[in-house]
Amino acid sequence: MHRIRKAAPAVRTARLASCALLATAAALIGCERGSSGGTEETATAPNGCPAVHARAREAVTRAQRTGIPWQGPTSGPEAVSGKAIVYVAQTMTNPGVAGAANGVRDAARAIGWNVRVIDGGGTPAGIQAAMSEAVALRPSGIVIGGFDPDSTAQQAARANALRIPLVGWHAVPEPGPSRQPDLFTNVTTRVQDVARISAQWIISDSDGRAGVVLITDASIPFARNKSDLIRKELTSCQGVRLLSVKNIPIPDASSRTPREISSLLSRFRDRWTHSVAINDLYFADAAPAFRAAGEKGSGPPFNIGAGDGDPSAFQRVNSRQYQAATVPEPLSLQGWQIVDEFNRAFSGRPPSGYVAPVHIATAANSEGATTWDPSGYREAYRKIWGK
Repeated sequence: MHRIRKAAPAVRTARLASCALLATAAALIGCERGSSGGTEETATAPNGCPAVHARAREAVTRAQRTGIPWQGPTSGPEAVSGKAIVYVAQTMTNPGVAGAANGVRDAARAIGWNVRVIDGGGTPAGIQAAMSEAVALRPSGIVIGGFDPDSTAQQAARANALRIPLVGWHAVPEPGPSRQPDLFTNVTTRVQDVARISAQWIISDSDGRAGVVLITDASIPFARNKSDLIRKELTSCQGVRLLSVKNIPIPDASSRTPREISSLLSRFRDRWTHSVAINDLYFADAAPAFRAAGEKGSGPPFNIGAGDGDPSAFQRVNSRQYQAATVPEPLSLQGWQIVDEFNRAFSGRPPSGYVAPVHIATAANSEGATTWDPSGYREAYRKIWGK
């Protein structure tokens, strides 16, 4: 278990004196932290939420298991030949979007299809232009890669009219088919599961005593929903305090995150023990600010990414450099699933209904890995496709 940073000596002396004057109360509840402007508890403080903490520890232990056998589809239509897919990316600087795109490319080679990636550049105008270009190409199918289809409603409606199936990756909050917007299916882990396990990791890791900073991108409905769910789960433990919620759009992360981290360190100091971000990339951009402030790479604050588990996140986790854990999307698997879902659409079959399980990667269980995917998915899909 990590230890939370202790307060400065003078503060600790004052706290001990205060506790001595309140000995009777302290015997019952310990010396509780005061207002949000007060100093942070040490790791030896009473647990902030015993029942919630016990459930969180159990859930985290399950999510850290490795070697999970393939539990996805094992049957489906054989490969349809001669198809061309366009992957419209929210921005290829988003490691999750790029990782899923690479998985689509890999699977397309295996099934014998062509793939073209069009980068929206992370701006509304760029994404709309990319989607317009994709529809104009009249491909066999279009991937909505990490953006809200409603932001390109006109282009999506045109694709629907042309009977070009749309498959989303993190396009809407829930996995599976969508009617408004009209998607054959949406490939993602369940955002509720990712949000819950991220918050539970903080509750477990801190013994129910944490001061948390939450980083999100409110411009993306999927990300905003995820951060709202994280916040809700954190409030289940009365010993966890949400110090700040920072809205940093992903395209601005490299320029804004270092400034925001420096400001937060100055503002909260030792009260900031843990962080959670809706995407791992924020911690890549935060590292220089932590380093400049003299913070150790092994924490605190102990940082967990609630997605997407790209190779750079695994590198930070494995080397204990400003990220303690990630809840990785199985990005390569999801790329293969996208191709399989298109194959089902082309064959007149319903979506597979598969949703990948959540997983927590730490230095203790990732064993130098650079990605996480359930084992056996490539072999399973090749068998289904007759490849």
